[in-house]
Amino acid sequence: FAISASLGRWAVPWLQDLKTGQIIREEGPQAHQMKAGTPTMGGLFFIPVALLVGAIATNFSISVLAAIGLTLLYGAIGWLDDWRVIQRKSNKGISPRTKLILQVGGAIVFALWLFTHHAPDITTIHFPFGLALPLGVLFWLLAGFVPVAQSNATNFTDGLDGLAAGTAALTFLGLAILTAASSPDLMILSACLSGACLGFLVYNRNPARVFMGDTGSLAMGGAMAAIALISGQLFGLLILSGIFFAESLSVMLQVGYFKATKDENGTGKRLFKMAPLHHHFELSGWSELKVVGTFYGVTVVLMAIAIGLCGHYA
Repeated sequence: FAISASLGRWAVPWLQDLKTGQIIREEGPQAHQMKAGTPTMGGLFFIPVALLVGAIATNFSISVLAAIGLTLLYGAIGWLDDWRVIQRKSNKGISPRTKLILQVGGAIVFALWLFTHHAPDITTIHFPFGLALPLGVLFWLLAGFVPVAQSNATNFTDGLDGLAAGTAALTFLGLAILTAASSPDLMILSACLSGACLGFLVYNRNPARVFMGDTGSLAMGGAMAAIALISGQLFGLLILSGIFFAESLSVMLQVGYFKATKDENGTGKRLFKMAPLHHHFELSGWSELKVVGTFYGVTVVLMAIAIGLCGHYA
């Protein structure tokens, strides 16, 4: 926390000097237009801090290095997208197809590493009350899917000041608690990431002085997925990530319903006033602070549930 918060005092002005101002999408809530020009790519300063401290504190543990590798790879994909947005001075970065191909490629590489270094029972998903689901070879498909899904869900959540950083800090804290007994090295990395997110929140809270960009959100999602896959805490991550997946699901439902109800003029109906979900609440009259505070509260409850249900087999 202290390193990330201290580094931000130098990094935020540096990002401003680089003219990394955020381009706000025109179809978004009009209140967000005043945020145009706020520097983005804040993930460049708080993510590396967490990874470096985590690596040193765990004496460069192989499992931590693997998680760091996926985190950096997804952060690089996010940086490429952010950089293209800044270059084009629009909200269009690399194409969704290119981004997806890069994400899937990174997930496959990570899954291959996991295949050669995994624990004997890693292909079994553990649930509360002693229940377990042996997936066998299907687990490796899941291992390729989870990083892509988690990183995109985290990216969708990064739409309000402090929302993604705060919920990620709580999620990483939950992962640290769940992995403390079985994977102490990953516990340390999770704690470092949680602290770094809180340090970034000093500058990202409302009114935000910097945004994390895809550089930060994709990296955080990749880190969550890697930690959960290596430690066998996929079910715990599913609970902890309730807000992230609600945001992602709202986008999928919105797009699907719009296409299903599209008439001959190309006009369809919408389930939500706007997606992702946080924008729906904004357009329903909620203040940005109320939405963020509520989502924090929900994440705290989800963290308590995850610890209560999954902590006994951690």
